[in-house]
Amino acid sequence: MEPIARLVKVSIPNYLAGLPIPDSIGGWFRLGVKDWFALVPSTAFLVGMGYMSYRAFCPHGRPMPHGRVNLKIKKDIAKVVDTVDIEDISEKAVFCRCWRSENWPYCDGTHGRHNNECNDNVGPLIVKKKD
Repeated sequence: MEPIARLVKVSIPNYLAGLPIPDSIGGWFRLGVKDWFALVPSTAFLVGMGYMSYRAFCPHGRPMPHGRVNLKIKKDIAKVVDTVDIEDISEKAVFCRCWRSENWPYCDGTHGRHNNECNDNVGPLIVKKKD
């Protein structure tokens, strides 16, 4: 704990006190090249922390885990097409639309995890027999 306490109480304040931060807006224009280079590490740190915060807390900043929609189902064919005969459906059938189901083409609820990871709103296709 001693090294961390020293870092927080002594090293960081000394480093920040030594930065050439002007008192006015006009002072920024009077900084020399050496002063600007002294500001690069702290500026890079702040920009990096801001970017990581943006990626972590802004939903549109999170990338989708993969660029493809279909990650594993029938990858050996050019186009996935499935047919289900309506007579094979008892009361209703729930079909996957997120391509993550382990029970393809039927939904197994995996879209819930996909929606949380990708900030998406995909759900299943439900086919019911008419009463």
